[in-house]
Amino acid sequence: MEIINNINWNAMSDGALVGVVGAFIKHHRLLQNRTQQEVSTAAGINRSTLVQIENGERITLMSLLQVLRVLNLLYVMDAFVIREQLSPLQLAKAEQNKRKRARSGDKRNPNISDW
Repeated sequence: MEIINNINWNAMSDGALVGVVGAFIKHHRLLQNRTQQEVSTAAGINRSTLVQIENGERITLMSLLQVLRVLNLLYVMDAFVIREQLSPLQLAKAEQNKRKRARSGDKRNPNISDW
């Protein structure tokens, strides 16, 4: 299998993208030395559905997720995690509010539980 870097996903057609997904599934199934029948049975789908996935044909998202789960490939879902990001303006405001000096003469007794 050819290793490809720097793929322009936007330039690919939908059919080509589905083909990449199918090749990914097939590659990992073979790495795990599992037959199509074993994977499809464990995923609760027909073998013909797995063949469609591997050939880059139309399938349901649910079938794809079931196969990813059986092959322990759900880590690809990390790409869909929504992460909160601060805007540059919010970062600048937070930086301004940071404490820049320690106060001298603070008579308060620090309590370890506060630390």
